[in-house]
Amino acid sequence: MDYHKDRFNDHSLMVFHNNKLIALLPAHLSAEGILISHPGLTYGGLITSFKMTAALAIEVFESLKSYLCSNGIIGIYYKAIPHIYHNQPAEEDLQSLFLIGAQVVRSDVSSVIPLGRHMGFSKLKKRGLKKAEKGNVKVKESKNWSGYWNMLAENLANRYEVEPTHSLDELQLLHNKFPGNVRLFTSENNEQLLAGIVIYDCGRTIHVQYIASTEKGRELGAVDAVVSHLVHNIFADREWFDFGSSTTYEGGSLNVGLSHQKEMFGARTVVYQQYSLIF
Repeated sequence: MDYHKDRFNDHSLMVFHNNKLIALLPAHLSAEGILISHPGLTYGGLITSFKMTAALAIEVFESLKSYLCSNGIIGIYYKAIPHIYHNQPAEEDLQSLFLIGAQVVRSDVSSVIPLGRHMGFSKLKKRGLKKAEKGNVKVKESKNWSGYWNMLAENLANRYEVEPTHSLDELQLLHNKFPGNVRLFTSENNEQLLAGIVIYDCGRTIHVQYIASTEKGRELGAVDAVVSHLVHNIFADREWFDFGSSTTYEGGSLNVGLSHQKEMFGARTVVYQQYSLIF
């Protein structure tokens, strides 16, 4: 998280039990005095060891609440880690939040393909794959971060009037630090960039960070070709393929068109929830 540390007032916590580290909480302290499990992360709840139990988690959150109160922190805003990112079932935190009185204040829809139980692509997406094949669209892993980022920035500006969350320098920095985890896959025709997807390899789950395409790429099914290659070839042995959120206004509105596009790849909904407790 160091690449954007200047934007946040870090207040990350380490939790010990019998002098042994049992949990971490990446966190930021807001100007209002609220601890936020980290706003610079898509998800950022408590990270626990395999030794965490339901009873111990209750103690952890009671201790956390005591720590916050004794340090003049007036509340907590908690971004739970979705279950698809767990190595083992690990929702002890959700029960503990309930017991200390926290309430759900935000719910985002993410579209996810269960790779071992994939329902398959829709007829429309299959037609897109045929167009890509006829158009000689080739998919590969790429190092052309600048060409891709420029395409992405143009897409977002034209369609949503926003900029990418990451600058080009930040994306390249993350890739250089974690080349096996932050990867770019593109599709081309006669060496012309048509579409691309940036993924974060999280082990059993693949998280899609950005999808972009040119107008010609949309005509040729270039995104469909990249998704198919990732799902059926590169990451077929993983468990989940997460396209990310399709909600806006802090979860208050569903982008129906965007979620439908993802669902046509065979994705279905996993909810990202956030909790709040003011003391």
